[in-house]
Amino acid sequence: MDKLRFMRLWDLYRNLLTETQREITDLYFNLDLTVSEIAEQKGITRQAASECLSISKKQLEQYERKLGLSKLLREGDLHESFMVTDIEKWAKDFFSTHKEFSDEAERLYGILHNDYEGEIKEALVKLKEV
Repeated sequence: MDKLRFMRLWDLYRNLLTETQREITDLYFNLDLTVSEIAEQKGITRQAASECLSISKKQLEQYERKLGLSKLLREGDLHESFMVTDIEKWAKDFFSTHKEFSDEAERLYGILHNDYEGEIKEALVKLKEV
């Protein structure tokens, strides 16, 4: 499994790993430590650190096979991307032939390219309150 895929699965499923697995995989991802460096820091053998990473990777793959969250998220991201692209193409064609709607065109392009980070954070905070 390539590291990027492992990182995506780790982001989704790390809380399902044991505390030790989370600690070791955290060192591997967040601090970008080598297996030798992890072993030294945790006071374990290099083989133990390597086996823990290997087992963690297998478990993450199992969770993905059973739950499929990564696949669902990728599909959702692609769907959104295709939809926004189609809307932009339609809007470009429509507004090029209907110049009287130039203000509306600017507003639509603003919506399509808006950074909703603040709104997303607010919504997530509200969801945690519920």
